[in-house]
Amino acid sequence: MEYKFSQQSWGDRLFSIVNYVFLAFMALLVLYPLIYIVSASFSSSNAVISGRVWLWPVEPNLEGYKAIFKNSMITTGFTNSIIYTVAGTSINVILTVLAAYPLSRHDFVGRNYFMFLFVFTMMFTGGLIPTYLLVQDLGLTDTRWAMLLPTALSVWNMIITRTYFQTTLPTEMLEAAHLDGCSDLKFLWKIVIPLSGPILAVITLFYAVSQWNQYFNALIYLKDRDLYPLQIVLREILVQNQVDLNMLTDVEQAAQREGLRELLKYSLIVVSSAPLLLIYPFVQKFFVKGIMIGSLKG
Repeated sequence: MEYKFSQQSWGDRLFSIVNYVFLAFMALLVLYPLIYIVSASFSSSNAVISGRVWLWPVEPNLEGYKAIFKNSMITTGFTNSIIYTVAGTSINVILTVLAAYPLSRHDFVGRNYFMFLFVFTMMFTGGLIPTYLLVQDLGLTDTRWAMLLPTALSVWNMIITRTYFQTTLPTEMLEAAHLDGCSDLKFLWKIVIPLSGPILAVITLFYAVSQWNQYFNALIYLKDRDLYPLQIVLREILVQNQVDLNMLTDVEQAAQREGLRELLKYSLIVVSSAPLLLIYPFVQKFFVKGIMIGSLKG
């Protein structure tokens, strides 16, 4: 029987109303900054700098986006970021599954020892300088591999995936597969992966966001501008428009430059965030299920 709002007691109704009001208020707090950023990016620089933008675009135009895409490196940065995101995420997911599945098997000899080694790397790292020297000695600096290999595996995502395998794949399924002559590799490919769609979607999203937003490794390891990801290109565009206003004798020119700088900040946020925002709805339905099941127990 459907439990209607009118059938609730007075206390339950009050509780529901307070919940709805609170959730609506929290949703407003989250949505308004996003709406403001998009509106500001489509407004004129004068409207942005004067603070006339509140909800809707004021004096709508594409001034900020035109300034961004005038830079010839934008296309190169987009292409590189797509390459890093697709290739890097593929490497991340493959290595995560290959590490998590054996560690989820109770018959894997020494799994606690290997698990300790993985967790140890979460607590202690070599630091920035030793890491850079290692990447340099391996000949990875100023190559695409410098963006892919140092971040090839997240131990945290591996632990979540391992826990998912342990809680959703019964041992009886593996025993039945072995009785039918199925090898471990075939069991992983034919059974484990098809049944692990939710957690694979979750870690793919985690890795893709991380790869797309990655800029620090590029800042350290890359000197060739043709290898720069989008984040570095957008940073350069913003930095190029940050000039010392004391060097500008023309007040009108200074105001225009300052207005363009403010407008660029919002346009850059939209440009760098739009691709992931378009992808997220397609994996959102798996997100809650995968992350909850994968975090039940360690």
